[in-house]
Amino acid sequence: MKFTNQIIWITGASSGLGRAMALAFARQGATLALSARRTELLESLVNEIDAQGGKAKAYPVDVTQEENIQQCVQHIITDFGKLDVAIANAGAGVIGSIEKLSQTEWQRQLTLNVTGLALTCKHALPHLRKTKGQIVLLGSVAAFIPNPGVGAYGASKAAVHSIGETLQVELAGSGVSCTTIHPGFVDSNITRVDNDGNFNPDAKDPRPANLMWPTEKAARVMVNAIAKRKKVYVFTGHGKFMVTIAKYFPGIARKMMANLRPPE
Repeated sequence: MKFTNQIIWITGASSGLGRAMALAFARQGATLALSARRTELLESLVNEIDAQGGKAKAYPVDVTQEENIQQCVQHIITDFGKLDVAIANAGAGVIGSIEKLSQTEWQRQLTLNVTGLALTCKHALPHLRKTKGQIVLLGSVAAFIPNPGVGAYGASKAAVHSIGETLQVELAGSGVSCTTIHPGFVDSNITRVDNDGNFNPDAKDPRPANLMWPTEKAARVMVNAIAKRKKVYVFTGHGKFMVTIAKYFPGIARKMMANLRPPE
């Protein structure tokens, strides 16, 4: 198995894609260092992996606090002695038109999705250089297309793509690879967290249900892309289609996305 005896750190591991990736990596023999703010969900995931014969440990962390990230990495190295893969998965979405978003909402979006991700890379990379490991960034198809009603989220994911492109240059010759993954619609809790960071389990997901990929299926293809050390990986089918349209036929993409614009 590709990841046998590797130490893999995943932020945002308590639910959604982070949780599904943790289970997929555990089945491939990896030891998981799992981080998020919701400690009880992390412990539940650790117990599930242990029950399946895997190895995992919880490391609660708030990626909006650099000292918290630094201490988390130090604890992982103390416990396991190395780090092979770091997956900067923690993130959230802020909803609202550009015209209406407040400074506080912009700061929350960029601090979590961009600054937190960059600082995760910063503190993981010295250890990944020692193992010639991998850094993985979670972007979104939203990085490439117009995003009516979620412009702040799209801007944050465009920044993630740029960080990934830059890291590929800065890490050239080091043995460390950077993979930026851009999913399309995947079943997750991202739309159930409001602009203040509160989780609303009964909130309706506005994304088209017929285009939604199951989380477990998404995790399998993501783990495969990481195993192959791909530089940029875009999925799902509809995600690839929209990225292609936006690249070669931007006028058509704008018209298509205008039809999805939420009511004022």
